[in-house]
Amino acid sequence: MMSIFDALIQLVVAFFATVSFAVLFQVPKHQYAWSGITGSLGWLCYLLVNQGYGSVVIASFAATLLLTAISRFFAVWRKTPITIFLICGIFPLVPGAGIYYTAYYFIMGDNAMAALKGEETLKIAVAITLGIVLILSLPQKIFRLGLHKDRF
Repeated sequence: MMSIFDALIQLVVAFFATVSFAVLFQVPKHQYAWSGITGSLGWLCYLLVNQGYGSVVIASFAATLLLTAISRFFAVWRKTPITIFLICGIFPLVPGAGIYYTAYYFIMGDNAMAALKGEETLKIAVAITLGIVLILSLPQKIFRLGLHKDRF
């Protein structure tokens, strides 16, 4: 079980990692904080679901659903393309360690562990992709609720 202090540290790190990624992608400076919030909320969802279900694949899917919905809402609210928030916010969820360990075990000759890590990494990547596609397929009207009432 993770302590609240550990979770807060992870959320702060996720925020700054997301903002750093926003700087790298030359996101407008006035969107840095919103990109960081997107990444932090996605990571918070990941931590909570992973704690409850114990599955990184389910946690990645749930976090991607939330992250993409937040990105769409921020895109409408901030009048900015969704990619500003989505690409930066998804950064903490990308299974980089899984890719690394898959390659590591393969190079070390442990094909069973390489296959195991590779399968898990592929499942996470598919879960992230499905989460993005699912939320992006929803009508734009849903994300405008309460923002521009005079336009309906």
